[in-house]
Amino acid sequence: MNFKEQILQGIPAVLPAKKAWDAQVNHAPVRKDILSPEEKKLSLRNALRYFPEEWHQELAAEFLEELQQYGRIYMYRFRPDYQMYARPVGDYPYQSLHAACIMLMIQNNLDPAIAQHPHELITYGGNGGVFQNWAQYLLTMQYLAKMTDEQTLNMYSGHPQGLFPSSAAAPRVVVTNGMMIPNYSSPDDLEKFSALGVTQYGQMTAGSYMYIGPQGIVHGTAITLMNAFRKKLHKGESPAGKIFLTAGLGGMSGAQTKAGNISGCITVCAEINPKAAHKRKQQGWVDELLEDMDALLERVKKAQQEQEVVSLAYIGNVVDVWERFDQENIFVQIGSDQTSLHNPWSGGYYPVGLSYEQAGEMMARDPELFKEKVQASLKRQAAAIHRHSLKGTYFFDYGNAFLLECSRAGADVMAADGKKFRYPSYVQDILGPMCFDYGFGPFRWVCTSGKAEDLQTTDRIAKQVMEEIKATAPQEIQQQLQDNLVWIREAEVNKLVVGSQARILYADAEGRAKIAMKFNEAVESGLLSAPVVLGRDHHDVSGTDSPFRETSNIYDGSSFTADMAIHNVIGDSFRGASWVSIHNGGGVGWGEVINGGFGLVLDGTQSALSKLKNMLFFDVNNGVARRSWARNKEARFAIEREMERSPSLKVTLPYLVNDDLLDRLI
Repeated sequence: MNFKEQILQGIPAVLPAKKAWDAQVNHAPVRKDILSPEEKKLSLRNALRYFPEEWHQELAAEFLEELQQYGRIYMYRFRPDYQMYARPVGDYPYQSLHAACIMLMIQNNLDPAIAQHPHELITYGGNGGVFQNWAQYLLTMQYLAKMTDEQTLNMYSGHPQGLFPSSAAAPRVVVTNGMMIPNYSSPDDLEKFSALGVTQYGQMTAGSYMYIGPQGIVHGTAITLMNAFRKKLHKGESPAGKIFLTAGLGGMSGAQTKAGNISGCITVCAEINPKAAHKRKQQGWVDELLEDMDALLERVKKAQQEQEVVSLAYIGNVVDVWERFDQENIFVQIGSDQTSLHNPWSGGYYPVGLSYEQAGEMMARDPELFKEKVQASLKRQAAAIHRHSLKGTYFFDYGNAFLLECSRAGADVMAADGKKFRYPSYVQDILGPMCFDYGFGPFRWVCTSGKAEDLQTTDRIAKQVMEEIKATAPQEIQQQLQDNLVWIREAEVNKLVVGSQARILYADAEGRAKIAMKFNEAVESGLLSAPVVLGRDHHDVSGTDSPFRETSNIYDGSSFTADMAIHNVIGDSFRGASWVSIHNGGGVGWGEVINGGFGLVLDGTQSALSKLKNMLFFDVNNGVARRSWARNKEARFAIEREMERSPSLKVTLPYLVNDDLLDRLI
């Protein structure tokens, strides 16, 4: 059968042969054995319900072997034989063009050039899954291929519940991931219910089909780094020859070295997994690989002396790097960490003193000892970072739950009041007040033609729109516009595309809508040869409620509520989104965050124009209004400006209270 026939087939009519294990692929860590014997029976029942009874005897033994060996049932046998990548939209079988765009985005998330553990359907973060198993993938693609514009597909944590009658104005797909009853979101609950095959960790843009490869976070990391250096360097001083020390090159964290080069510094990034480090080197996202600590020290000193802009990946543990740099008195200007500490016990963080292979074996065979090792390692890392901070290093938490897990391990990371962390979140210090409060966040798009020339056209359109906006924009947002103009001008030179022909920049509601309108016009006129898919990272102005990251600069007590994210996904769904998603979990971990996302297909129609105007406006200003109500002065400026620009917008504004009044009372 050809590709289209295989998609339309769904689960094969004839049981396919068992597939050999591919040792060349980066595989997910083995998950802990957490199910009781009765629960294992339930897990098998849940898996076998996808298949006819005559296959059960053979598959039951095989699935049990997977469950016992890997801690999950992935159904490797049903992994398709065709190559996994984002094809041009016309290559998919479809009745709904918007559904074909979603198929493209799903395959992009599972492309081995992008996905961290492609055979386990994990895109990034160690456990950020698109689906739980390959049967779900096959059924979902079949449903999308047969869907009409009068149907909506419901996705329950990777499981396609089915096609339901709806309308052309409704989303084509509604996605939920990990939406547990609140008291069932402990780490062990995640392991248990995932092993049972009834939920999954969708991360942020993995389970919502909006990941565009590491480019998505290159931009956010570059913006963060540029502003971090601006905060700490003298005016006019260059980052060249200054060190940014961090960890993690798998999945989203793989963007750090490229972002460092764009920011113009020396990036030293430790990665314990050799395959992940070599993958980034092959993709051109790392300049040099080093495996020997003494060689790393010599190379870094040379880069400092010659004021180089270079990215160095050290294949080893970052704790060793922090400690040796301290001993050698190598000054680190900026420090952070982007290991997946939202997932500390299942491959998100590897303790110092163990090889990658030793750690992988321990986390599966002796999880309690592994947890002890992780927490001891975090204490050492935090202590080394503190010694650097006393020398003047600016360390920030990159929203990966690093400080949270350090505090839980008993590391010395708390401020003098014992309540706040000693180091700020990057959202508190940088992205919150400088970007999110003004409405600037990650606006991204994918050219579904798969043509590089279409992407170049969209780059030119976006650049022109932003230049026009910048010409009359207030001083408060000039720096944001300038940074993004530099980004879009240099995007092609920096070779940011991995997988689909995609781009990202930061824009506010005005910028997003104006760029989208121009894209829609270009599709209608034929300047662009196929539709454009719009989306964003959930890490944005109003998509995510996360007290230790996205909403960490909200101080009115509401940072632990999730009203904004829920309103975001509901509001986007009836304002025109092509698909919407809501997840428990994300960058800072299961039970720690609720995040919502969307996808919007621009197909050149008047309907798309109406949808983009309504949806993008709400998607951003819902969050700006909430931030304004929290008394964030930048958000107050932004929402008052938006109300002047848009008379139909009426937002409740806070009255400010004199602190002296309260101090006298209490």
